[in-house]
Amino acid sequence: MAQAFTQELSQHLSQQLLHFAPQVSRRSLNLMPEKLKITVINKLLSLVLAEQLMLDELQFLEHKWVGICVDDIGLRFEVSVDTQLRVRSFTQPDVTFCANVPELVLVAAGKEDPDTLFFQRKLRIEGDTELGLEVKNMLLSIELENLPKPARMGIEKLAKILQILTPNE
Repeated sequence: MAQAFTQELSQHLSQQLLHFAPQVSRRSLNLMPEKLKITVINKLLSLVLAEQLMLDELQFLEHKWVGICVDDIGLRFEVSVDTQLRVRSFTQPDVTFCANVPELVLVAAGKEDPDTLFFQRKLRIEGDTELGLEVKNMLLSIELENLPKPARMGIEKLAKILQILTPNE
């Protein structure tokens, strides 16, 4: 009986954490100036996509804008490539990817398939379908091992935590 109570309490606390963490993140992001957010996102994505940028694997993004909406934390921006990676505030992208943080982290860690999330309606792709498929395939080709060690370790640890905290659906 005590074990059942402990398990139920643990499940309840996990759900509360998954509920409140995005709210805290959203408030923090709302306090950050837009220009600073864009600069930080640009630097992070430039690190994560360094190999693809160096090998010119992102040429298909020239003159195209991909919108990213992280719904649960209210983060919205667009990404493109010309001679370098470009990030700007959300305006009118050619294609938009929308999901919550847990799903994005699990996809990045290779623990969840984007197609499965799409059919479960946890990942929305709107706009230019062909561009969306190219972006999805490029993202799937990124090897976690090739990311900078701090980024790789952060994604892996967060994915493990999310798998523990998220009940099997």
